[in-house]
Amino acid sequence: MTEADLPVVLALEREIFPDPWPESGFLQQITSLGWGAIVAESDGTIMGYACYMMVATEGHLTNIAVVEAHRRKLVAKRLLEAILQVIKKAGCEFILLEVRPSNEAAIAFYRKYGFQDLYHRPRYYRYPVEDALVMVLHWD
Repeated sequence: MTEADLPVVLALEREIFPDPWPESGFLQQITSLGWGAIVAESDGTIMGYACYMMVATEGHLTNIAVVEAHRRKLVAKRLLEAILQVIKKAGCEFILLEVRPSNEAAIAFYRKYGFQDLYHRPRYYRYPVEDALVMVLHWD
């Protein structure tokens, strides 16, 4: 992801999530050490994106989104796999993420790739207010 991608990414973020990230959040992802973001494109059109951060030996999937028309077409899988490669190569031992417990499709997707429930973080999401399910994936 580059700064030139941000107008499209921000529009998609507002379309997909009820509590979208601000532009400053994405700028931090693409400019800060230990943070990163990638986009998935088809014919020059962004159809999904994912963001991550790394602290010491811990990875964190901070955001992943796919345009509705491209869901269930392996876009999220490819985004997740790309981030897992980066995080593993950097020496991280595991990756964490937060997901809304009401987002059953996302939870099923993460479980399919080996993520396990870790704990609930109360009132993590603001609009609407909802806990976060924290999930973790360890690798050998």
